[in-house]
Formats: sequence, C-alpha cells, structure tokens
Amino acid sequence: MIPTPRGTLTANRPLADLTWLRVGGPADWLFQPADLDDLAAFLRDLDPGVSVFPMGVGSNLIVRDGGIRGVVVRLGRGFNAVGIDGARVTAGAAALDAHVARNAAQAGIDLTFLRTIPGAIGGAVRMNAGCYGSYVADHFVGATAVTRAGQVVTLTHADMGFAYRQTQVPPDTIIVSATFEGPRGAPAELEEKMAAQLAKRDATQPTKDRTAGSTFRNPAGFSSTGRADDTHELKAWKLIQQAGMQGVALGGAVMNPMHANFLTNTGAATAAELEALGEKVREKVFQNSGISLEWEIMRVGEPAPSEAER
Repeated sequence: MIPTPRGTLTANRPLADLTWLRVGGPADWLFQPADLDDLAAFLRDLDPGVSVFPMGVGSNLIVRDGGIRGVVVRLGRGFNAVGIDGARVTAGAAALDAHVARNAAQAGIDLTFLRTIPGAIGGAVRMNAGCYGSYVADHFVGATAVTRAGQVVTLTHADMGFAYRQTQVPPDTIIVSATFEGPRGAPAELEEKMAAQLAKRDATQPTKDRTAGSTFRNPAGFSSTGRADDTHELKAWKLIQQAGMQGVALGGAVMNPMHANFLTNTGAATAAELEALGEKVREKVFQNSGISLEWEIMRVGEPAPSEAER
C-alpha cells in the first residue's frame, strides 16, 4: 500500500520533462511532499520494500527509457527558502544553486562558486559540487535530511564523507536543507565576480543545448580552477578530444562540438542512445590513454523493454 500524503502523489508519471536531457520513462509514483512533516510521515509509512529515489531538478541525470520502479521524491516550493544569519546561509534542497549564490552575495557572503553550477542545493550537497577551486565541502556547516525510515536527522561535515564529486549519504536519504558559511565580501564585488564567471561559462560551454553538465569526472580528481595556470592533462574533455570523440554522434546523441565533455540530446535522442554514446566514449578513451573515465551524470532506472518482452 502507498500512504496518502498531504502533498501530491502521481502514479505512472513520465519523467522526461523533469530532466534537462528530456529523456526517460515513467516513475511508478512521483511524490511531491507538502512539507518536512509530510515527507517524514510518508517515508515512515511506506512499505520498506518499495524503493525511493530523491530527484532534484534533473540537471545531472539520465533516467533510462523504462523508467523508475518505486517512488521518486521531488521537493518543491516548501523546500526552496533561503535564509541568512551572520556569515551563514541556510537553503532548502530545492533552492537553485544560482539563487543561493545571488542571495548570499547580496548579503556580502561569498558563495559565488555556486553561481554557475546547474541544479539545486540538494544535488549539489550530495555530489559535493564545485568549480573554480571551491567545493560544497569547503563551505558546508550541516544539513537536515530524512532517512528512508522517515527519521529526521542532522548531518555533520563528518557524516557526509565528502570526496571529489561524491559523498557517503545513502542514496535513499533525502537532504531537505543545508547550511553553508562563506567569507565576507563587498556585494558589488561579488556580483562582478559572478558576472565574469557567467561570461566565461557561456563562452566555453554549450549552455543553450540539452545537456546534463559535465558527463565524466576529471581523472585529475579536481575541477577546473579558472586560473591561468590551470592544468588540463587529466581533464575529461582533453582525454575525449585526444581520443577523437568530440563531435561523435549516435542516433540523436552527440558529444558536443563546443565542449567535448558535454553529452548532448540534439532533439530526438533516447536515454539508451545517450548512455551508449557515453560508454563508447569511455571505451575509446581507455583504448587511447589507458584511463577509465567515471560517469559524473547519474544514470537511474531500467532500460526500455525489448520487443520480445512486450
């Protein structure tokens, strides 16, 4: 039995329109909780055998064509508030990274690294997002989360297990808010810094195309710093270029001609085509360099059933 929440519960909900890549089959259930108590009660009462997948704004995600079994939890308006207290910023998991950066800057707090990161705070915390040499881990104070059993818990820095592009948070634990601390700065200077970052991003990344951000993690184990002395030898985009895979297409999927590490839906790609092209890139890079690229995009769900299975 599926509990009856106060929020919105939708059966057999297609997920393609909720992801930046615009692919993917339906979730058995999509749950949009009204508030924290609604979320905790729903998870507490949900059959333990039913899987749960927390989904943000779908910016770094491939949902496979067969969709997701179980319940997809997507936080909305009740989870997007941003509050300032001294040098600390507390943001709901559904607050967009860019919105948090702007609010912090207006209060004279430097969280400018969040400005160009696509997605929302919940995903940024879970994946230890970062750029220009700064990461969530560098500014993280604590978080509130709800476990699969429906318990509301506080996560400390030590609990998170931060590493490059990952944490140790269980996949079915749902982060609902997080608190960050940043150095002080003049609001006008922070705005200028963010404007420069945006201009650089727009000049080097295909921001108008259907992508999910960086496809593969950098084998170097860190993001681009944005400095003149940045090194690119072990950057994923460089390895993809060297393997001759930039611009290569498979069906409606292509490794973006503007930036080699951006897997792109040209308009009619399936999730299977996107994932298969990514695996082809991994194979060619390994053949060329001996380096095995790791996916940064999360891939979830089941493939579409074959003709024989229908």
